[in-house]
Amino acid sequence: MRFDLTDLKLFLAVAESGSITAGAELTHLALASASARIRGMEDVLGVPLLERDRRGVEPTDAGRTLLHHARVITQQMQRMRADLGQHASGLKGQIRVLCNTSALAEFLPEALAGFMASHPQVNIDLEERLSYDIVQAMRDGLADIGVIADSVDYSGLQTFPFRDDQLVLAMSPGHPLALQLKRRRSAAFEEALGYEFIGLAGDSALQKYVAEQAAKTGKRLAYRVRLRSLDAVCRMAAGGAGVAVLPESAVLRAQGAMTIRHVKLTDAWAVRKLLICVREVDALPGYARELVESLKTP
Repeated sequence: MRFDLTDLKLFLAVAESGSITAGAELTHLALASASARIRGMEDVLGVPLLERDRRGVEPTDAGRTLLHHARVITQQMQRMRADLGQHASGLKGQIRVLCNTSALAEFLPEALAGFMASHPQVNIDLEERLSYDIVQAMRDGLADIGVIADSVDYSGLQTFPFRDDQLVLAMSPGHPLALQLKRRRSAAFEEALGYEFIGLAGDSALQKYVAEQAAKTGKRLAYRVRLRSLDAVCRMAAGGAGVAVLPESAVLRAQGAMTIRHVKLTDAWAVRKLLICVREVDALPGYARELVESLKTP
């Protein structure tokens, strides 16, 4: 199979624009050359990659498979160019880390700060995502290290323990739910679903995860307000604005500055192990392997 980057970029452009003519223009190829390249790919594979009609083209099942791999390869090439370009200015390493909300807000800042202080020529590209999105990205080779909850299927990846993450219900001591629970130290998630919630902003991996759990009960969370930080959510909850689902570590830290009550969630999904995941630790650059070692549970 002999495809070059021009073939893959052309196929991406054609599939995304729905037109061979438009794809040829986007990749600066003559239409005849673009058509010949598409036919050449189909001949090599022995299957049609595009379905053609009067409205344009769209990928076949085989074409969608090629489209997925073409995106992965072009993204990796872009990352390679960016990483190598930074070496010209003295940078020795770039590590791409994907993590969920709890890891990003509660555990990684301190751990990464220590590593970066001792590795001044290594940069870290850190991005928050849902755990199952992280697993897929790791399998596709789009990141070096992931930090995920153990509630997802991470088969095929190497994992190492990172931290424990207990989710809790947080509220002011005078909130009706707090009064309902009285002296209890734990509660089921469904007991809170009749109340209004304070949540994290829509792109938060934690908030998406909590919303999914509510949906499984057949209910939707009723939000009063959604904020960007765990600290802001804690302050709103302490002020009586509503109920929040938060990592216990965030609430315990907040209790030094405000009066906020919390009870542990008894649902199985609320007790999570955070894991470091990689495709193959021995295949990582030395500085990335050192980061994995530094992040493992002390």
